[in-house]
Amino acid sequence: MIQPVILSGGSGTRLWPLSREQMPKQFLKLTSSQSLLQQTLARLAGLDAQPPVLMGNHAHRFLMAEQLRESGLSGTLVLEPEGRNTAPAIACAALLARQAGDDPLLLVLPADHVIGNLAAFTHSVACAEPLAAQGYLVTFGVVPTYPETGYGYIACGRPLGGGHQIASFIEKPNAERAQHLLEAGTTLWNSGMFLLQASTYLSQLELLQPTMLAACQQAVNEAHRDLDFLRLGENAFCSSPAESIDYAVMEHCDQAAVVPLDAQWSDIGSFDALWAAQTPDKAGNVVNGDGILTNTQRSLVIAKHRLVATLGVEDLIVVETSDSVLVAHRDQAQQVKQLVASLTQAGRREPHAAPLVHRPWGSFQAMDSGERYQVKHITVKPGGRLSLQRHHHRAEHWVVVSGTAQVTVDERIYLVSENQSTYIPIGALHRLENPGKIPLELIEVQSGSYLGEDDIERLDDVYARHIDE
Repeated sequence: MIQPVILSGGSGTRLWPLSREQMPKQFLKLTSSQSLLQQTLARLAGLDAQPPVLMGNHAHRFLMAEQLRESGLSGTLVLEPEGRNTAPAIACAALLARQAGDDPLLLVLPADHVIGNLAAFTHSVACAEPLAAQGYLVTFGVVPTYPETGYGYIACGRPLGGGHQIASFIEKPNAERAQHLLEAGTTLWNSGMFLLQASTYLSQLELLQPTMLAACQQAVNEAHRDLDFLRLGENAFCSSPAESIDYAVMEHCDQAAVVPLDAQWSDIGSFDALWAAQTPDKAGNVVNGDGILTNTQRSLVIAKHRLVATLGVEDLIVVETSDSVLVAHRDQAQQVKQLVASLTQAGRREPHAAPLVHRPWGSFQAMDSGERYQVKHITVKPGGRLSLQRHHHRAEHWVVVSGTAQVTVDERIYLVSENQSTYIPIGALHRLENPGKIPLELIEVQSGSYLGEDDIERLDDVYARHIDE
């Protein structure tokens, strides 16, 4: 029995400004009409597997739930109070899997990978199953195709059926060593995907990381239901050491094995990887959006909101969003993470806030702002319902562009149709709902002395959110 465990807690800082803290890369549609998370869920169709367990940050819970719903699958949504890396997340998944007395094989998959050859992926999983059933902790090693310096490597030891015992893990190499590893032909890229029996992993944790296991056991014992989510015990989980499964277990375990994976894999860990995961034109360029490229070679241009034109350049990354523009040489793609760290240290909001902010009822995007005013475009899904709330520092004017709004203001409930508007005074108790069958689109004009998202007093909310959600 295979139990998929999807790790959806990553931040994807190397893909800024596309990926933000509030909207990390696993939820983005980067290479197809599906998000990376939805692609991960879709590739489970070729396996004889149980419904997946999704492990993710509580701040992204509604994104996870909505994308799981859109995928047409059911699953368990487990919320981590904060990111503690992969080893504790997998430990909690293993403990939850053992609660009913079962002992499944956990297929651990990061939510932000791309796999082009699903048949090869399924074959590698099948090769790993007997090894995992024999008590090996199996990882999948990607057959390298070029000397990549952004990945760790795995050195293969003696053969084990469809795989190898792991001789050693190799940290991210420099260019010279990466070339040597490629030419040796005995190493694989470390993919971060695993197949392991729940009881075997927990036994290794008990031996190697007893403090981590105790914290995770307590977090699972204290877990409680919150709407459609299972929240792990906060204090216990946060007390766990923050370690990856590689550092915590795999590098110290005699039962570590690797199965080769040759399936057009990419972790989309940089813009260079995003370029490589798509089909370039004759000049080697990849363009997403409204891009006009003249005398341009081997470049990636992503235009989200306006025309981006290039002239006489090569090997560039140009990414345009509504609030930020990144221009970088492709050989600097791995340094975007350091750039984001610098922006965060400088107190900038752009690394954290996404231009399009998703809410369980829909989304909103800031269009303009100035002293004492702000303009937003709001979309409410059919059946969506904002909280019953009031603001103490701002008034709001709503103009319906399409659909029909049901508006509550104090004791009055009424409908507002297309091309109609309504006014919400400061301090008025109000709610916005979409009773129709199509999305409700409206323009909101806020005015007042303070326009922060935390100027909200919720009296009733069907989604049980905090103030800033």
